Amino acid sequence: EVQLVESGGGLVQPGGSLRLSCAASGFAFSNTAMAWVRQAPGKGLEWVSGINSGGSSTTYANSVKGRFTISRDNAKNTLYLQMNSLKPEDTAVYYCRWGMIRGQGTQVTVSS
Repeated sequence: EVQLVESGGGLVQPGGSLRLSCAASGFAFSNTAMAWVRQAPGKGLEWVSGINSGGSSTTYANSVKGRFTISRDNAKNTLYLQMNSLKPEDTAVYYCRWGMIRGQGTQVTVSS
C-alpha cells in the first residue's frame, strides 16, 4: 500500500521558517520524482516544487523561489521542504505528491 505521511507544519510568524517532511512507503521512492503541492483556504491545489529521483534537479513555483528548498533522502524514503521567510500567503495545507497520489497533508499557518 502506498503511503505518504507529511509532518512538520504549524503556526509561525511572518519571516519565520519551517521544515516539512514526507515519509514515503509502498513504492520505489528512490526511482521516482516527487513534488510538494499546497491548498490555501478557499483555493485550488497549487504546485509548489518538484525534485527528480536522484535529487540533482529541482524546480519551484515563482511564488516560493528563493525562499523554499526541496530535498530528499532516498536512504530514508523521505522528502523535505525547507521553508524560509514565510509570508501570510504561504498559509495552506501542504501535501507531498507522487504522481496523482498525495498524503493527508500538514497545515502551515503564517500569522502574527
